[in-house]
Amino acid sequence: MNDVLKNIIRFILFIGLQVYVLDKVPALHRFIIPIIYFLFILWLPFSVSRFWLLIIGFITGLSYDYFKNTPGLHAAACVLIAYFRPFIVNILIPKDTSEFNYSEPSAKAMGWAPYGVYVFALSLLHHGYLLLLEWLDVGNILDLLVKVVATTAISILLIFTAEILFPRRMKYRTNTAY
Repeated sequence: MNDVLKNIIRFILFIGLQVYVLDKVPALHRFIIPIIYFLFILWLPFSVSRFWLLIIGFITGLSYDYFKNTPGLHAAACVLIAYFRPFIVNILIPKDTSEFNYSEPSAKAMGWAPYGVYVFALSLLHHGYLLLLEWLDVGNILDLLVKVVATTAISILLIFTAEILFPRRMKYRTNTAY
C-alpha cells in the first residue's frame, strides 16, 4: 500500500475514532477530555515538507472542527503542532543519517524515550493552545492548567496504548547518504 493511501485511511480512522467513539464517551470528569485525532499529524512521514505539514495540519483540524462546530479552534492547534513538529524531530533524531533510517516517527524508530518526549511536547503544545483558546471564553486559570495537564495525560496514555496495541510496520528510507 502506498504512503498516500495509507495516510488517507489513517486520517479517516483518526477523525472517525475521535468523532464517533471518543466524543461519545461519557465524561470521566470535567477536566478530562480524551483527544487523539492529532496523532495523525504526529505519525506523518519525516519526508513531508513543512509547507505540506501545515496544509495537512489545517485540513485535519478543520475536519474535526466541522464535526464539533467550532470555528477554527482545532485547526489552529493542529497548524501549531505541524509547525513545531520538524523542530522537535530535528532535536530528537540523530544527525548522522547512517544511524537513523526510518521513514516515520514511532517508538521503534526513535526509541521509547525520544518518542515519549516527542509525543509529550507536541501533545502539551496542542492541548495547551487549544484549551487556552477555549479558556479565553471562560476565564479560571487554575481550571485551565488542570485541564491541560489532565487532557495531555489521558491523550499520551491513549497514544502509547495505540502504539503498543497496533504496532506499525516500519519502512526504511532508501535514499540515505553513505
